[in-house]
Amino acid sequence: MAISLEPVTKVSKELKELLNKAIAREIQVSVQYMWQHVQVRGVKAVAVQDKFKSTAIDEMKHAEKIAERLWYLGETPTTKPTPIVVGDSLQEFLALDVTAEVEAVEMYKQIIELATAEKDFTTAHLFREILEEEEEHHDLFTTMLEEV
Repeated sequence: MAISLEPVTKVSKELKELLNKAIAREIQVSVQYMWQHVQVRGVKAVAVQDKFKSTAIDEMKHAEKIAERLWYLGETPTTKPTPIVVGDSLQEFLALDVTAEVEAVEMYKQIIELATAEKDFTTAHLFREILEEEEEHHDLFTTMLEEV
């Protein structure tokens, strides 16, 4: 009896490309938030720098989970981030971060919809979990931005 080495779940090229875009985005924001953690200055820095660091770590964990799923689906995960823009001030950091999280929420809803349509319920479930965390990050950054 021959054993198949193919993944049980078959998905479209479009879904695999979206997963790679998600990985590139997660790598980008993990670096962006970590450098903001390093570069933030001033009295308010003490209140926010650990939030940048912990969010950067969350984003790297997302990249890892997505990469593992993509690898299982038979595709090689990207190692290249989308363009990284750190900013020059706390207000600019947070404005960039809010935008990044909005983009993630929109992309991840699209991935969930496509994965569900393709009956890839594992990918849809993974992105529902990540989406919840991205919405928490969005809330964190918008709240911090209100205080700047």
